[in-house]
Amino acid sequence: MKIAITGASGLIGSALVPHLRARGDDVIRLVRRPATAPDEASWDPNAGTVDLDALAGVEAVVHLAGAGVGDHRWSDDYKKLILDSRVNGTHTIVRAMIELDLPPRALIAGSAIGWYGDTGDHAVDESAPAGTGFLADVVRAWEAAAEPAIAAGIRVVHARTGLVVSAPDSTMGPLVSILKVAVGGTSSDSGGAFGPLIPSVRLNLAGRLGPGTQYWSWISLRDEVNALTFLLDNDDISGPVNLTGPTPVTNAEVAEALKQEIGRAWLPPIPTFAIKALLGEFSIEVLGSTRVLPSVLTETGFSFQDTTVESAIRTALEGS
Repeated sequence: MKIAITGASGLIGSALVPHLRARGDDVIRLVRRPATAPDEASWDPNAGTVDLDALAGVEAVVHLAGAGVGDHRWSDDYKKLILDSRVNGTHTIVRAMIELDLPPRALIAGSAIGWYGDTGDHAVDESAPAGTGFLADVVRAWEAAAEPAIAAGIRVVHARTGLVVSAPDSTMGPLVSILKVAVGGTSSDSGGAFGPLIPSVRLNLAGRLGPGTQYWSWISLRDEVNALTFLLDNDDISGPVNLTGPTPVTNAEVAEALKQEIGRAWLPPIPTFAIKALLGEFSIEVLGSTRVLPSVLTETGFSFQDTTVESAIRTALEGS
């Protein structure tokens, strides 16, 4: 299959590209600069342009591009960037798909479990309505931007990704690690959600965040990649699909699992007031609870390799 991918240099994209190539797919990476390699095509989501000639014959697009949710403290300008990078990028890629002489059959569009807002300890699946809050509003607009593709007869999947458990970024200091935790659902987050925690735990710097009762809906990086591949291959699946593991856990349970897997007797919790002081408005998301179940994946026969958070953390540690 010939597949075009945006966000190919991000956490998820950089794992997905070699995975697809290893099974024989022809992958075109969309880059925001002049293309310099045969497997690249240039695009500019802000200008709304895509090199259509390079996309000729593409059968599916995986759209993962978007500014990192936790890369910076949330100012009004950065919140606008978070929204615009997703909506404008999706508009651009959808227009390009429709303009091709032979449009691709499928768009696997990156999305996030931020759609559901704070669900407390109540479990939700793809049938749940949108929640409230900034990220819920972003995801609602993000997914709506793909509607012209649906109208054009293209199969669209909204891949609502949870907190990705992956190996840590060795360049990330412990304080930055703490600040970047609990983001999920973006292509550019270095080290995923748990990757930033691992060096902090190794240095005995971070246990649970705030009360620890908030649910974290996680997925291992290898299951994320396998799930995206599964969605590419299954033409009967469309609409929202939660890319989360089958057993969401509380933040306190995550901290305990990290402690056990890394080998620490005790980890100091980070109090709520400190998180609010450090993160400002973004602290609402870190301290919020989203308990999400992957009903579509489980009902359509997807097999998870990491069914527990402990397994996902061990997999990440093996790659660190």
